[in-house]
Amino acid sequence: MKIAILGFGSVGRGIARIVAERETGLVITAVADSKSGCIDNNGLNPLEVIRAKEETGLCGKKGVTPEYIIKNADYDALVEVTPTNAETGEPSLGFIKLALSTGKHVVTSNKGPVALNYDELSHIAREKEVQFKYEATVCGAIPIIQTLQYGLAGNKVKKLYGVFNGTCNYILTRMADERLTYKQALLEARELGYAEADPKYDVEGIDAAIKLVILANTIFGMKKRLEDVEITGICSLTSEAIELAEADELTIRLIGEIDNERGTLRVSPRVIPKDHTLVVQDTLNAVTIETDLAGEVTLIGRGAGSIETASAIISDLSFISNCHDRSS
Repeated sequence: MKIAILGFGSVGRGIARIVAERETGLVITAVADSKSGCIDNNGLNPLEVIRAKEETGLCGKKGVTPEYIIKNADYDALVEVTPTNAETGEPSLGFIKLALSTGKHVVTSNKGPVALNYDELSHIAREKEVQFKYEATVCGAIPIIQTLQYGLAGNKVKKLYGVFNGTCNYILTRMADERLTYKQALLEARELGYAEADPKYDVEGIDAAIKLVILANTIFGMKKRLEDVEITGICSLTSEAIELAEADELTIRLIGEIDNERGTLRVSPRVIPKDHTLVVQDTLNAVTIETDLAGEVTLIGRGAGSIETASAIISDLSFISNCHDRSS
């Protein structure tokens, strides 16, 4: 299957490296970053494109834009991993609409377009008889969407809750293990690259809330928006509160929850037993799904990172490729 990649930062390069080093059945025919692009409909050499990007800052020729690639390259699926504003979904939203409208499959890691415009994008995909996949938008390498859509098919999901943000989990882990203050733990997270210079989306619970909206809308058909989520972050959490919990063999984690029966979404710090399955360390994510037939199912894994995100994208591409093979 031929793919075009929009966005050639760490995730885009991670995807290209996987294609170069493994038998994925994928051929990269086009790549674009914000300043340049390249096309070879017979297949690019992924390692050469990576080398060019790392040495020059460009993946190809200046003036070859994402829009040009979407309209002119020969590909079956667009991999959309551009830097995007989570509040507007742009420029990712425009790229996805354009590709779907031209009858191309799309795989994205961008949360904004899925949280804001899932109904519209899925409608275009159905109309054009193509796939729109977004596993990488929630919990990184954890196949939470595939599990809910296919692995637990036939089950009624009563509730879903867990640790959706690795940055917050790292901060809370360090506050508990080393008795650090919130500011000290945040500074450490920044130094290690786990937190952005402006960590607002993570520590205020917004990132976790956006992921809940994606799951609520795409899996449960709730038609929720970010403002429908009750959100409390970890900014005001004190080391004293952590110590009080620890004294009773408890700890604190930022938990996101979808109550499918009540139709409510919430993100907030929760006090839970230290031996609870959701008490994972450092930047791990963990999600428990309560079902009527399978009981409780808990998924644990790496929720962020370029290779982890690339793993989820490759999984979606493999799904599309397999569907294409069965239909042909």
